[in-house]
Amino acid sequence: MDLRGLRYFVAVAEERHIGRAAARLQMTQPPLSRAMHHLEADLGVALFARTATGVELTEAGHLLYADARPLLQQAERMAARVRATAGRATLTVGSLADTAELVGGRIASAFRELHPTVSVRIHEADLGDPSAGLRAGLVDVALTRLPFEDNGLRSHALHAEPIGIVVRADDPLAGHPSVRLADLPDRRWVQLPPDTDQAWRAYWTGAPAAADSGTPMRTIQECLQAVLWNGMSALAPLDQVIPAGLVTVPVLDRPPSTLVLAWPALHLAPLVRSFVRIAAEVYRRTDRRRD
Repeated sequence: MDLRGLRYFVAVAEERHIGRAAARLQMTQPPLSRAMHHLEADLGVALFARTATGVELTEAGHLLYADARPLLQQAERMAARVRATAGRATLTVGSLADTAELVGGRIASAFRELHPTVSVRIHEADLGDPSAGLRAGLVDVALTRLPFEDNGLRSHALHAEPIGIVVRADDPLAGHPSVRLADLPDRRWVQLPPDTDQAWRAYWTGAPAAADSGTPMRTIQECLQAVLWNGMSALAPLDQVIPAGLVTVPVLDRPPSTLVLAWPALHLAPLVRSFVRIAAEVYRRTDRRRD
């Protein structure tokens, strides 16, 4: 039984579903299933009861989960202390493609001023992981967008941005001042990965899953290029930088996209707390200038 196996186990225990846990861990289902079978074999007990909708923890599984969470957290703290003895602490920040620039452009200088010796690593996630690496334990804090399943996470809202439909400049919608998605039943929409968080997928997809078409897109640029080359439609924040030849038309019947900082609910490390505070102040100043 190793820490990786325990981390996999915790993901399955919290998601109650192998597929969702695999998506959270950014891996495929077969190796995750094998890892759970090996863990059960090593311990000599059944940790999960398989059901029609997923899995449920057995009594032994509940016991292991109760002990595994603090053990993993202690391992993370131990690793942080060991790194600190090397002379430089590290903060890993998760981001989506459209938020990576926001980290560097607005927050970096303010953070460096207060923490000049801290090494910051940026982990850029694709559209299949709106937690930007938090679910997989790859990052300390994430700059991302709601909505997504935030069980086990806490977040702080930084900014709300209206969204629009991205179309080609020669699309009949391109000249409209605004649109409603309810009035666009025949659009061909870009498709997000089928294992994507359902709340996230429902928000950023302009039609039900059955109406999606084409190959699933995992990056924002893939989505934008599908619009440019194939005349499809996509949803994006109005401040999203788009290639020449595309137009973003405001959407009236979809709530704004909320930019947030998110972190594990059970552990707010001092560096994460400082990062959240600095980012919140940076965005408060930005919003005051906009007003």
